[in-house]
Amino acid sequence: MSASESHPSAQQAEPASPDPARPALLRPDLARIDRLMEAAGLDVLLVTSKHNVQYLLGGYRFIFFAAMDAIGHSRYLPVVIYRRGQPDQAAYIGNRMEGAEHANHPFWTPTVLPATWGAVDAAALALEHLQKIGAAGLRIGIEPSFLPVNAHQVLAACPGLADATTMLEQMRAIKTPAELALLRQASELITDAMMATIGAAQDGWTKTRIIEELRRQETMRGLHFDYCLLTLGASHNRASSDQVWRAGEVLSIDSGGNYHGYIGDLCRMGLLGDPDGELQDLLAQVEAVQQAAFAHVKPGIPGGVMIAEAEAVLRGLPAAPFTDFFAHGMGLISHEVPFLMTNHPVAYEGVDATRALQEGMVISVETTMLHPTRGFIKLEDTLAVTATGHEMFGDRGRGWNRGGI
Repeated sequence: MSASESHPSAQQAEPASPDPARPALLRPDLARIDRLMEAAGLDVLLVTSKHNVQYLLGGYRFIFFAAMDAIGHSRYLPVVIYRRGQPDQAAYIGNRMEGAEHANHPFWTPTVLPATWGAVDAAALALEHLQKIGAAGLRIGIEPSFLPVNAHQVLAACPGLADATTMLEQMRAIKTPAELALLRQASELITDAMMATIGAAQDGWTKTRIIEELRRQETMRGLHFDYCLLTLGASHNRASSDQVWRAGEVLSIDSGGNYHGYIGDLCRMGLLGDPDGELQDLLAQVEAVQQAAFAHVKPGIPGGVMIAEAEAVLRGLPAAPFTDFFAHGMGLISHEVPFLMTNHPVAYEGVDATRALQEGMVISVETTMLHPTRGFIKLEDTLAVTATGHEMFGDRGRGWNRGGI
């Protein structure tokens, strides 16, 4: 099955979506993508990860495969093909059911092929389109980590395949105002859900029950619940269990959820009762590290400066031996550009530490204390780099939040 349509400039947006729960699809900044492709020596993109497909399709992700990929003997493999400087040759290859999606909310790509059920047929259609647009001899950027081996075997018939991972990561680095609005909403809704969950949780509630309450609170607010890492009391174990929350014990609730694909990731603290002097001091030490980092989140400042300043403050604190600082970029995935720290804890190189932060980047800043007797004490915050500094998303409930109210 196929459909071809003429569209206006790739920089224009679709008309407002008739469905208020679904943002209108926006065409990506193709001129910027062209510049990044040229710098990377790429002539054509063949994109197969769900997050980069979503970006290139202006926010679209097929709901049927939003939480899975496998079907039958194969898997869902969406494909966007884009030739530098020639949006008229762009194509989207999707599942057969996506013809209805295209009918309701047309994709910007002139060629739309909702005709696949697996990876091999998706790759075969992609190869056919590459041949149709004369891609032989051109450098074709692929995503090795998101291209199944059987699909790669089909595409190997087309020479010139090259790794486009870094270029695509740079593509997503600078968020548009529409993307920032979605990230802000995700963070605000997660904060609201965590505050409601802490307030609802009672003495005797298990970790499993608290996590399920957070799932309910996030879902009823329109979020897709991804995970909750929860600790109670002196334990540092963040997995779901039958452990119960008792009077006087701390609670650490760290949750990731997404709003139309954009991720919110924050951590807040709760307590059954009032904080004593020691708990107030411990959270104040965590906050001191966070504030040291915040002070250096602004355009033109290398991300490594923020890291160094936060770590310098941390080294001078009494809790330093059992406290850690971490910062990472975020957006459609939980760790993306800017990559600021090397293998800490996620395995990648901190290649952006010496590069200046830019307006539109979004960063997660987190300080984690594993106190030997009081437990897991952590704050994690989301900051967007603005023209003059930064904006925090979901910046409420950063102190001790009383449970059982």
